[in-house]
Amino acid sequence: MRFTREEIEAARRTVYTAMPPTPQYAWPLLAQRLGCTVWAKHENHTPTGAFKLRGGLTYFETLAREQPAVRHVISATRGNHGQSVGFAARRHGLAATIVVPHGNSVEKNAAMRALGVTLIEHGDEFQAANEHAGQLAETLGLHRVPSFHPDLVRGVASAYVEFFETLAATPDGPPEVLFVPIGLGSGFAAAAAARAHCGVSTRLVGVVSAHATAYLDSFRAGRALESPVSTRLADGMACRTPVPEALEVLRSEADDVVAVSDAEVAEAMRVLFTDTHNAAEGAGAAALAALLQQSARWRGKRVGIALTGGNVDAAVFAEVLSSGQVRQQS
Repeated sequence: MRFTREEIEAARRTVYTAMPPTPQYAWPLLAQRLGCTVWAKHENHTPTGAFKLRGGLTYFETLAREQPAVRHVISATRGNHGQSVGFAARRHGLAATIVVPHGNSVEKNAAMRALGVTLIEHGDEFQAANEHAGQLAETLGLHRVPSFHPDLVRGVASAYVEFFETLAATPDGPPEVLFVPIGLGSGFAAAAAARAHCGVSTRLVGVVSAHATAYLDSFRAGRALESPVSTRLADGMACRTPVPEALEVLRSEADDVVAVSDAEVAEAMRVLFTDTHNAAEGAGAAALAALLQQSARWRGKRVGIALTGGNVDAAVFAEVLSSGQVRQQS
């Protein structure tokens, strides 16, 4: 998935009307722990605490120009996409309905409601919520905001353009590898688009949950495969069915795809807090979890990790910090 230079610059202008660029820091304690330079891209510092906001802003800017008659939108989410939709819809004066699965993050639900979203709970996983959103869109005549779309990817690409441009200007240049978590794939596709835009040679490694391996299985098989979802901690990576366009990008642009367990994610969340004092949700810590898993391979190198979000419920974070583990739901 490629964009013209003007399309990327237009996305950046749209994003920066609502937020400044987020920082990227090389944390000394992470370097000491891992034996390599670790640059973290802090997408947990956006106004909604996650990278998804950028895509919502660009999607709704296009929607307002091309379909001004739309007044009510609907989508499905595990949380961060829904906050993005709510935030951008409110900026354009649109009503937004969001469908989430039962048992969704309490604090993500609260954040969406605070943005004026009408929240509907349906099903036990994202796929069921997504299918219900589609049915409601058809029944009620609402505009359905997808979870993967070129305009969403184009907005998110602004984050990785910031990352690559900033580090290209440093004495050592951009990192040799960047680890990017995969939910439905917009983040990875955005990183690939930004890499092409900036002309850097950084390798891209996708990271999935070991308890939701659809993209890993599909990457290895060369075709789309479904996989059951059982992750307790990395809800932002709880994908059962890969998006064909995202899988195509992954197959053509990824150096590798690796899987991290909930236990490894919990450890990475604790490490991030200890070494950087940043809160990370499960998916937000997945990139570091993958680097911790593969640290021997990257010793002495320059490595990037995408800290994609910090929206973790307080009770879950407290449990992770105290034990490094989370209890499985009964």
